This record gives sequence, C-alpha cells and structure tokens, in this order.
Amino acid sequence: MQITWNIQKKRGNFRPCLNYSLILEPFEKKLAINAIQIETLIPQIPNPHQNYCMPGENERAPDWKPARFHFFSVPYFKTGEVHEFLRLPFRSSNEYPEVEESFTMLRDAYEALIRETYEQKPIDLTQELGLTSETRDSIVAGVTAQKLLGLYGEPTGQ
Repeated sequence: MQITWNIQKKRGNFRPCLNYSLILEPFEKKLAINAIQIETLIPQIPNPHQNYCMPGENERAPDWKPARFHFFSVPYFKTGEVHEFLRLPFRSSNEYPEVEESFTMLRDAYEALIRETYEQKPIDLTQELGLTSETRDSIVAGVTAQKLLGLYGEPTGQ
C-alpha cells in the first residue's frame, strides 16, 4: 500500500488540513484482503467544519483535551484507493508527529494481515472417479455376452 499525505495551513488562525491517499498495490488487490480500520492518534477537533480557530476557543482553549480520535481505513480491495482530507487541531508549533505515527500504525497492522493472508496457498485440483474394479468385474461378462449376441443379429435384451 502506498501512503502519501500533505499538511497545509494558511498564515494566521487557520487550521491545517491533512490530505492523504492510500493506494493498494496490484498484488494486494488480488489477495482480496478485508479493509481494516484503526483508531489514530489524531484528535478530532470541535467544529471541524470551521477552517479557522480563534485564540482561546475550541482546541486553543487552555483546558481542551481531545475526547475522540480519527480513524484510518485501508481501501476496499475492489476499489483499491482512498483520497481523504481532515482538519487538524491548530498548533502554533505546526508540528503533527501523530500523523506519521498513525499512518505507520495502519501500515504495520495491514502488513501483518497481508502476511497472514498470503499464507493461504492457492489450489488447482482436478480429480476423477470411475467404476470400481469390483463393479467392472461383475458386469464385464454380461456386457461381453451382449456384444457377441449383437454381432450375430440376436436381440440383446437390454
């Protein structure tokens, strides 16, 4: 899975936006792996529809503590990709180490699932069953007699 992300923030009281893409490799799509989801370390912010946060409000309030966190999901194997964005909490430092940590957690969980799924080996089995030798031996005399009678024009009594 290829994971790419970008964090952009305008100057001022604007919240940063995280844009990210998760794209499965062709071999991953062929494994038909369940899409997994993890809880990230990225806090959900109050009023995420607002692209700004004023000093002392929401996540900039002195007593603010995150109550919930975002989730990341691996794309469904049939579609193979996800392109999303979310708003990050305003921080004067512009540091968001939890973003990389969260993507690493998702990758590690997914790679464990890939290894487990890859161990499910393929099979291509063709078999055939015919008459048993006991059945063949029991009917061979009757079949031979019918064929001989048929050669001489006698009714075979089928």
